[in-house]
Amino acid sequence: MPGEFDLIQRYFTRPNRRDDVALAVGDDCALLTVPAGQLLAVSTDTLIAGVHFPVDTAPYDIGWKALAVNLSDLAAMGAQPAWATLAITLPEFNHPWLQAFSAGLFALAEPHKLALVGGDTTRGPLSITITVHGFVPAPQALRRDAAQVGDVVAVTGTLGDAGRALAHALGQSPITDQTDAEWLLARLNRPSPRLAAALALRGIGHAAIDISDGLLQDLQHVLNRSGVGAALQMESLPLSAALRRQTTTEQQAVELALGSGDDYELCVTIPAARWPQAQAAVNACGVTLTRIGRITATPGLALDWNGAAFMPTQRGYDHFKDSQSHVDQANSNQLNSHLKERS
Repeated sequence: MPGEFDLIQRYFTRPNRRDDVALAVGDDCALLTVPAGQLLAVSTDTLIAGVHFPVDTAPYDIGWKALAVNLSDLAAMGAQPAWATLAITLPEFNHPWLQAFSAGLFALAEPHKLALVGGDTTRGPLSITITVHGFVPAPQALRRDAAQVGDVVAVTGTLGDAGRALAHALGQSPITDQTDAEWLLARLNRPSPRLAAALALRGIGHAAIDISDGLLQDLQHVLNRSGVGAALQMESLPLSAALRRQTTTEQQAVELALGSGDDYELCVTIPAARWPQAQAAVNACGVTLTRIGRITATPGLALDWNGAAFMPTQRGYDHFKDSQSHVDQANSNQLNSHLKERS
């Protein structure tokens, strides 16, 4: 059985292709250079088996998603990815698992020219912690505290897909159509960080956040930091064809779009005068950008559906307010009414 350093060398050491990495994996510290005129954006996320993903999730998907959720944070700041560190805790040495996990990790890292520059391996219950570093010009960072009254509120892609896939993965609300199941599960297990869209919004957008815990909860963070409110139109929420087919009512689809997490789309606020420019810039990246509301002076979130006030049953997930795991809580709370109607 290989030791810790053999494990690192075999699965997590790749040739360095970045000029800003003077020393990477294999020493006590990495030695890195931050380009002149750039701020260093840093984010860390931990994924734990049974909390952030079902324990039987494919290792390739775990490797991909562990990095994707971090790259999504860089996207939310308008930052260009550069480096990452990985701390992984494993219950045992398992060659096929590690080979597939590292393949998923690097399959996402390499197109973004992201270098793995260090980390740690330990033995214990499965968990993965990745720290990513990226660069952003100071005046162009998309900060949570920058939303302004009158801004358009918009989201990339479609919402609610990962929540529907989770219900299927947990066996609570199976999807019988194989094409829809595969597409929705890919949205859950291999999300696409919206880095190109974020870079296109540099100098155009005001504020941004990635949607990890549900649109309503994540947007509320922006409103709290910016001291503003928002009015959203439910009929404008972008819903995929697969989600519409795999829910029995439009309200179920809307509830998933508002309250389920793991879509890793971006929610952005954009000056109204620059909305056409922003939409065109994001569309040019092959990503949709949909206007769903506006920023208001009145604090809080006002939800409207075809002229009537709408009250959702869930507003997202919080690790310390909710006693259950992310997976279990999504199953029992975010999707509860949906699953009852489909059973």
